[in-house]
Amino acid sequence: MGRRRYPLLEHPGYVRFWTADAVSMAGSAFTALAVPIIAKLTLHVSTTELGILRAAAWLPYPLLGLLVGVYVDRHRRRPLLIGSDFARAAVLGILPLAAALDALTYPLLVCVTLAFGSLSIVYDAAHQSFPPVLVPKPLLTAAYARLEQSAAVAQSAGTPLAGVIIGIIGAPLAILLDAISYLVSAVLLSTVRPLEPEVALGKDQPRHLRREIREGLNWVYRNPAFGPVTLTSHLWFIGQGLLTTVYLAYVLGFDHGAVVLGITLGFTGIGSVLGAGASSWYGRRFGVGPGIIVCRWLSPLAYLTVPLAGDSLGGIALLCAGQLLFGISLGLDGPIEMAYRQSITPSGLLGRMNATTRSLNRAMIVIGAPLGGILADHYGIHLALWTGVAIMVVQALWLNLSRFRHARLPD
Repeated sequence: MGRRRYPLLEHPGYVRFWTADAVSMAGSAFTALAVPIIAKLTLHVSTTELGILRAAAWLPYPLLGLLVGVYVDRHRRRPLLIGSDFARAAVLGILPLAAALDALTYPLLVCVTLAFGSLSIVYDAAHQSFPPVLVPKPLLTAAYARLEQSAAVAQSAGTPLAGVIIGIIGAPLAILLDAISYLVSAVLLSTVRPLEPEVALGKDQPRHLRREIREGLNWVYRNPAFGPVTLTSHLWFIGQGLLTTVYLAYVLGFDHGAVVLGITLGFTGIGSVLGAGASSWYGRRFGVGPGIIVCRWLSPLAYLTVPLAGDSLGGIALLCAGQLLFGISLGLDGPIEMAYRQSITPSGLLGRMNATTRSLNRAMIVIGAPLGGILADHYGIHLALWTGVAIMVVQALWLNLSRFRHARLPD
């Protein structure tokens, strides 16, 4: 009975991969909160500098992402995942060491963030391309939904906990906990065995870097099944990059801002858990196109609460409600969109498709994050917030009017 009810548990390779992902995501909640706290409350950077720091995490994606996509398609994914985890643990370890030596500076924070982002490109491209060799295709939506849920649980439980832990041991030591989580993840991944052999370009095959990059770009942008959702997702990430930077600065300006930030972002995780849990049913009920479009409209609706909130109990409750709604939209959307992309993409293009899409989306954060800081510093927090909401509305309307509303999973 149990095995039929939970078919993913019948695939031990996926279960170990899922566990490794959950462990590293739990640790990531500490760094995601600790880095802006160090920047804003310890180093006292401006909102523009905070935006630049956030952009540094994503800058390697547009610089290296397309090359990484080709590299991942040429190699087996599991060794790339393991190596990336070990390397990221070492890079993160620099920050607590620098803090102990009283050498923690804003330029060092930016450099570590850049290095970490560069390693994450390889991990992300391999990570998104790995589940298709761990579970049968009919289970892909459920497989990505469980990954989304574990990430959401890590955020909903880990972020408030991180706020408390940071208050007790300090932000640098909290980052050390994240480094340890990557080591644990690497060890778990070393025990994963794929359901079927991984597909990679053979070493004896001729390699044409430009052609392979062009194939990935053509698949993502010229394929009518991909084009509209990819282009509008770029605009979504500009708005999200802008809003997140301004949100961090806004909430950290509250009394007990670090605690409030942890609590409100924890509600994003709770919403993601709820959304990911319902995503399989939601996708079957509404279909790929309409289901994703509705989620895209929820994003601006969720962030409408921010410029209306303030540093009061009612304002914080409003922020929590907005982040809960935003998390629900992410939890519903993510597994459906990911399963759709993976299911219609040939195996030999998976690495390039994932790296191209993810890299250019993250390139939009490189634009949006500093833009949010500049707008906030020169024109005020509230104007910056309303600008981000307007960008979110435009992307949702664009996708709503496109042919993507008829998209569905292949039979």
